[in-house]
Amino acid sequence: MYFFDLLTLLGGLALFLYGMHIMGEGLTRTSGSRLEKILATMTASKWRGVLLGLGVTAVIQSSSATTVMVVGFVNSGMMKLNEAIGVIMGANIGTTATAWILSLTGIKGDSFLLKCLEPTSFSPVLAAIGVGFILFSKSKKKQNIGMILAGFAMLMFGMNTMTTAVAPLAEVPQFTSLLTVFSNPLLGVLAGTLITAVIQSSSASVGILQALCATGIISFGTAIPIIMGQNIGTCVTALLSAIGAKKNAKRAALVHFYFNLMGTLLFLTVFYGLNLFLHFAFLRNTAAVTDIAMIHSSFNIASTLVLLPFAKLLEKLACMTVRDKEEDAVREALCDGLEERFIDTPAYAIIQSKAVTDKMMDSAREGLDKALELLWQYDDGKAHEVEALEDIVDKYEDKLGSYLVKVSSYSMLEEDSRRVSMLLHCIGDFERISDHALNIVEASQEKREKKLQFSEDAVEELRVCTAALRKIVEMTFLAFAAEDVRAAREIEPFEEVMDYLCAELRGRHIKRLQESRCTIEMGFIFQDILTDYERVADHCSNIAVCIMRAANGEMESHKYLDTLKQRDEQWFWNRYTQYMNEYVLP
Repeated sequence: MYFFDLLTLLGGLALFLYGMHIMGEGLTRTSGSRLEKILATMTASKWRGVLLGLGVTAVIQSSSATTVMVVGFVNSGMMKLNEAIGVIMGANIGTTATAWILSLTGIKGDSFLLKCLEPTSFSPVLAAIGVGFILFSKSKKKQNIGMILAGFAMLMFGMNTMTTAVAPLAEVPQFTSLLTVFSNPLLGVLAGTLITAVIQSSSASVGILQALCATGIISFGTAIPIIMGQNIGTCVTALLSAIGAKKNAKRAALVHFYFNLMGTLLFLTVFYGLNLFLHFAFLRNTAAVTDIAMIHSSFNIASTLVLLPFAKLLEKLACMTVRDKEEDAVREALCDGLEERFIDTPAYAIIQSKAVTDKMMDSAREGLDKALELLWQYDDGKAHEVEALEDIVDKYEDKLGSYLVKVSSYSMLEEDSRRVSMLLHCIGDFERISDHALNIVEASQEKREKKLQFSEDAVEELRVCTAALRKIVEMTFLAFAAEDVRAAREIEPFEEVMDYLCAELRGRHIKRLQESRCTIEMGFIFQDILTDYERVADHCSNIAVCIMRAANGEMESHKYLDTLKQRDEQWFWNRYTQYMNEYVLP
């Protein structure tokens, strides 16, 4: 091969890899948050997991991406290790779709129809449409479709460039003799493993092999062991992604490796064992581009059918390799599960961020519940629990805030962008609710230390207001957990009721002061508690507005609330009256 042919080959490979990358990115963005929801929730059976892994990988055109995604789900606790095994096996089958797409380059003929089916005919058209969408469309959806089309065209152009570059190799005796070396199963597997490990893509290494097939110098005896090695080499990406992850995530990556390794060893043993007696003549025949796709698919399907029934043994083997230690389990239990490996695919990162925000919300709610109990019966142990929960909520806010800011820097669908904005706003509100819970604890501490008591009237009034506060917090947190817009609409009229109750209690308190039925010192504590109640209700309103804005589009908060009251005025005040009747002051 001449020097310039080598440069052409490298350029074709670069175009191939980049085309695959942007096509996969476009497909991932177009799918939004649907694929990861399916992966995270629909893995009840091993066979269903296989179908899911197959389908998702066929869509995003990367078994490595699917496996890394699964490792991330296992690491964050969204998926169990035994659920991940079927998905990993299915991903191996799904990645063979790329080889079938690349086999289009083998279409040759003089008829108009066959000419139209050749990639060199339709790829330029797809490239023109794709680039047009990317440059001139303002719609994110069309831009993502443009990425898919342009990426596909670039992938095909890269494949054709590699095929053209390697064509002269057919006339080089040294290269032909080199390929005969790879007919040795062990050397062929080693070559396939190393090439795939280096370029981090089994699809790309299969594409290179298919390009070489176009020269007519690749035999079945050479192609088969190289394809076996490619399946082992693709495990490197998942193994690298598991570095620094939790033990179950490392086990998921090892399951991928053990599955491919065992499948290869089993195939080599059976196939070449039979060859000793049957002497397969076809091994000396030239392999076509479509033959590579056929071998790739057949091997992965056969491996899955044979090894899936032994999924539990693979799991045990991974657990034996990565053993549990008590201190590790404790440390992992404290992790919040945010996955840096998901940031490159924002839709997945947003789902994970929402799950972690739900945990933050639960901690804030638990802290507030304990703080409210201390108003009536103070307990030092419970007070320390509220302080600890407030510290946990603060840590959640720091980590979630940093993570979501990184996610927001990536291009994403409009609906995903609104969800990121919602989460960024809401984590601040949850943190402030936790702060007010701590303020209530401090008010309770001061009341106990100074041996002060609420008057009987104040106790009854505060119990009504506390019940209303508990209710609005419960409604808000349930609405956030489900991202329920209808439930979120109920919060604002309730918040108006909370404002009324707090204002009324302040007025009654002033009247008691004037009548000398309450001390000024006790009055300060009472006023501080009411302020915290009112602020918590305000944050509930903020969260509800964020939920509604995420569903309906961005709008300034006060303007949104004014619009809500004006548009549904009758409904709004009917709800207000209903809640007022439920929480009547004595």
